[in-house]
Amino acid sequence: MNSKTKKLTMLAMLCALAYAAVALLRIPVVLFLKYEPKDVVLTIGGFLFGPLASFCMSALVSLVEMLTLSDTGLIGFAMNLLASCSFACTAAWIYKKHHTLKGAVLGLCSGTVAMTALMILWNYLITPIYMGYPREAVAALLLPAFLPFNLLKGGLNTALTLLIYKPVVRALRRANLIEPQKEAAPQIARSRKIGLTLVSLLLLLTCVFFVLVLKGIL
Repeated sequence: MNSKTKKLTMLAMLCALAYAAVALLRIPVVLFLKYEPKDVVLTIGGFLFGPLASFCMSALVSLVEMLTLSDTGLIGFAMNLLASCSFACTAAWIYKKHHTLKGAVLGLCSGTVAMTALMILWNYLITPIYMGYPREAVAALLLPAFLPFNLLKGGLNTALTLLIYKPVVRALRRANLIEPQKEAAPQIARSRKIGLTLVSLLLLLTCVFFVLVLKGIL
């Protein structure tokens, strides 16, 4: 299998996984806003193949979602594409420039900020059109609902990406689907892995706790 075929196979597989995340793992958070981990898959694709791959995957998954799962038509497609691209493409672009753990963390945090800012703006502009809410009502929800939801979504995406990216890469290398890469010294790699896992788990637990608070369970 040549490198181009491997890449296309990987992208197709990641698109399928992202779609499955939308179809099977939607979690209601607040109002009509739901979290699904598809952006984690799209970001991993971007980390592996660059920001353009994240964009193409986001567009394809959003299109299939519009045709099969969504009832919001082109507006829903545009909102899904904007949300996914603002997070995944931003993170992948920065990681491509700084191909280190620090670059990955910086990219994911930047993606969270970009997605949050963009979605607050576009929810203010678009939500009154396709949800039928008065614009004043949507404006009143921006800070208490849309802001914490998008920060929560970005936090979950960041934690999950940091937790599973390396195991996914190792599995793909063992399957000979991506090229091997020189590893850091074992002791340094182990130390980084432990620290990264602890930070990611703490962030993930914080986000889960926040969801439970938003839903009134705690």
